[in-house]
Amino acid sequence: MSDPHARPIATAVGAGLGGLLFGAGLVISGMTMPSKVQGFLDFAGAWDPSLMFVMGGAIAVHAVAYRISLGRGAPLLGGVFRRPALTKIDLRLLAGSALFGVGWGLGGLCPGPAVVTLAGGTASALLFVGVMIASSWLTGRLLDARRARNSLESTSP
Repeated sequence: MSDPHARPIATAVGAGLGGLLFGAGLVISGMTMPSKVQGFLDFAGAWDPSLMFVMGGAIAVHAVAYRISLGRGAPLLGGVFRRPALTKIDLRLLAGSALFGVGWGLGGLCPGPAVVTLAGGTASALLFVGVMIASSWLTGRLLDARRARNSLESTSP
């Protein structure tokens, strides 16, 4: 009989190795350096197109992995595949994308690289991730309140 703890251990090891690989890729590509990201977004100045190749590589790897996942019933280490339930482009998606882009441009970091920069222990990384977590939490509470209000309005006579 197999060890009942083998799958959770394999899952944890797989997640850890995936995280290390992802973090190393972010560091090697320069995605953890706000100046590199801001240089990529500076079309009118000293534009640095190198991150375009990083994004292109990430999209290519994801496209292959996603295609493989469509033919599988479940992930290799258990669990379920979580795919987006919503597929329409609406105002909420566009507004969220715009806010993400503005934050990325101003801060020079997006969530993945921001978490990696925490290893450096800089005040700016701690502040960025702290505000990111707080704003994500607040947005969740506001959306929950809106859903509850809409639910009450739809059930009242």
